[in-house]
Amino acid sequence: MVKSIAPHDEAAKLSRGFGWLAVLGVILVVAGLVGLVYTGVATLTSMLLFGWLLLVGGVIGLLHAVQARHSNFFWLGVVVAALNIAAGAVILKTPEAAAEALTMFAALLFLTGGVFRLVGSLVVRGPQFGWTLVQGAFGLLLGILVLASWPSSSQYVIGTFFSLALLFDGLGLIATGYGGRRIVGMVSDRLGDAEDGPAGPGGAAAGERPAGPEASPTKPVQPE
Repeated sequence: MVKSIAPHDEAAKLSRGFGWLAVLGVILVVAGLVGLVYTGVATLTSMLLFGWLLLVGGVIGLLHAVQARHSNFFWLGVVVAALNIAAGAVILKTPEAAAEALTMFAALLFLTGGVFRLVGSLVVRGPQFGWTLVQGAFGLLLGILVLASWPSSSQYVIGTFFSLALLFDGLGLIATGYGGRRIVGMVSDRLGDAEDGPAGPGGAAAGERPAGPEASPTKPVQPE
């Protein structure tokens, strides 16, 4: 009895876990949509989160470096942790200037990535020539547009990217949670059908011989 109940309990736990995953996806989707509407607030929020992540990560890295002070990488860990703490403090103190710097950096990345993709697609001309050419042109155009309206573009570029990341991550979690719940339900139904299998004639399971005198047929007597 315990063996038959345990798989159903595990299936119920898995189903609840996938359900909470879908709920988290819905929350991320809502946050992404709100961020796309209020891109300025999303930019400021993402910069503050980034600053706190750098600050906390730097403190944790410094603690790890102190614990491993007898190793060869002690000073490297201290320097990296100090840089993270300093960058986090600067971002938290001046989030607008940090957003402008990150927007400039993102625009330069788009420009260089687009140029390299364009040149690479024209030189190599591989099987993905058209798709690589479109990607390069899109990245180049996006970098030019961001730089053309910089620094005012820093008020919405980071927030837009952050909101889009939340939106697509949320959609992925919703799809994973919904698909996982369906798969768990199908597996649990199969297990239930296997446990309640069809019975043979006389109440015995299929493939079993009935007990009694009819279980072993008598061998015919050969005439002398």
